[in-house]
Amino acid sequence: MIVALGAVAAVALVVTSGDGTSDEKAPAGNSRSTGSSPTPSLSIPSQLPSELPSLPSDLPSDLDSLFPAPVGDEVPYYMLQEGDCFNMNDSRPGQAAKRSCSKPHDAEVVQVTELEGTYTTDAALKQAASALCEETLDRKAARQPAGTVRGTLVQYPDPNGYELGIDNVACSLSADPGGDRKLTKPLK
Repeated sequence: MIVALGAVAAVALVVTSGDGTSDEKAPAGNSRSTGSSPTPSLSIPSQLPSELPSLPSDLPSDLDSLFPAPVGDEVPYYMLQEGDCFNMNDSRPGQAAKRSCSKPHDAEVVQVTELEGTYTTDAALKQAASALCEETLDRKAARQPAGTVRGTLVQYPDPNGYELGIDNVACSLSADPGGDRKLTKPLK
């Protein structure tokens, strides 16, 4: 369930055929054929509501925990794309500080994929995400010069995020998970 705050939008769709005519049906009750198109009648309310509707009371009060605010050049991991290089910060899990691949960085995304299915535990999500990344990470790591890549990083949503529709998995290679070594150029 995704909660939208603020505005409600209405969308109208008119399908037209290849000759530019509309596939809409004429309103019922008008049996006269005059040869011209019917003219729509619009009704505009004379008064706007004096107050906005109240929000449901069951909204979680800690929405920031589900969508943490980025700091500086940080983005949520699920917004990373293949080829993005980044640094990690253990104090901000789920966030990645994007970096130039030609400057020292912790890791590089080699694949972004999506989870499918039903998962209710972190262990199940971790297992599914790791399985999605395994082949690509092994293949890409084997193509790197010896000593370049020393670890892998699989970033996936927690059960709450997955329930809200976050299903991206970022599969990355790193120089030294939790260590001081850095990658200094794009991976091959």
